Amino acid sequence: MTERYVIVGGSGFVGQELISLLQKKDIRDIVVLDIIPPKINTNYFFCDIEKNVNFEFFPEDIVIHLAARQYHHKVPRKGRKDFFENVNSRGTENILRQMKKCNARKMIFFSTDMVYGKPMYLPVLENHICNPFGYYGQSKKKAEDICRYYRKNENFKITIFRPRMIVGAGRLGILSKLFKLIELNLPVPMIGSGNNYYQMISVCDCATAIIKAVEKDIPDSEYNLGSAEPPTVKTLLKHIIRENHSKSILLPTWGKGIKLLLKWLGFCGIELMYKEQYMIADENYIISTEKAEKELDWHPQYNDKDMLMAAFDNYKREKENGKS
Repeated sequence: MTERYVIVGGSGFVGQELISLLQKKDIRDIVVLDIIPPKINTNYFFCDIEKNVNFEFFPEDIVIHLAARQYHHKVPRKGRKDFFENVNSRGTENILRQMKKCNARKMIFFSTDMVYGKPMYLPVLENHICNPFGYYGQSKKKAEDICRYYRKNENFKITIFRPRMIVGAGRLGILSKLFKLIELNLPVPMIGSGNNYYQMISVCDCATAIIKAVEKDIPDSEYNLGSAEPPTVKTLLKHIIRENHSKSILLPTWGKGIKLLLKWLGFCGIELMYKEQYMIADENYIISTEKAEKELDWHPQYNDKDMLMAAFDNYKREKENGKS
């Protein structure tokens, strides 16, 4: 029996990119498990991992687990912990439990760099202590722990990826607020001076990392995913403003004060940014990708400027399409 790619959450940002890449490689045996069908034509099976996973896996299946609740979803003020854990932690266990029943034991799981919390050193290595300070990061850490249990006790092979902020054409999230300011030629306030390095990762490089992990027979290990040599926040934003012929100016701020303000606004019910988004926004945050480069022969191909420009171009196209 040939390998089949089962992409859980395949209708999402990374999933669509992965399907496109697989089809370019003439791989057609692909099944998407999601609550909505993918835009790309492929086999689809409705599945809500929060409630139940009744899909019939095959023993040779390669399961790519991309499904997650993140901050670009509408996040409730009450029950926030369960909001993330129901899908990110318990949903992961539901998938693994069903895989075990079907004797399928190969998975690639997308976690997040937010499992680390505040970096104790730079660049952050995969063995850095995991101490997330928000419900999203905590839910992903629990999911990783569940994966490691299945590795150790159920003979599963599971590769865990920890990407930085995933950027590219197709996802906006918090970037939509930034792009709107630039589009309207309005001042762009930064959290802090903007002289810190804040790494991202291209959605294209994420899809490539998955293929590399499959080629290496899905190693039982954790891997960081991030861009190479990221610029400072100020340099990056100046580039986007200049390339889009905007008259926006950058406004440095007192980082600590702004974070206290954002915290207070959140307490009052006005969440301009979430804690996990602003807590380290004014700090240097770079993760090491050396392990993925050495063990998977994976190398990031897209730089932060290009991926952010791709996201901005997509933002403008969507606006134009909406008008038309």
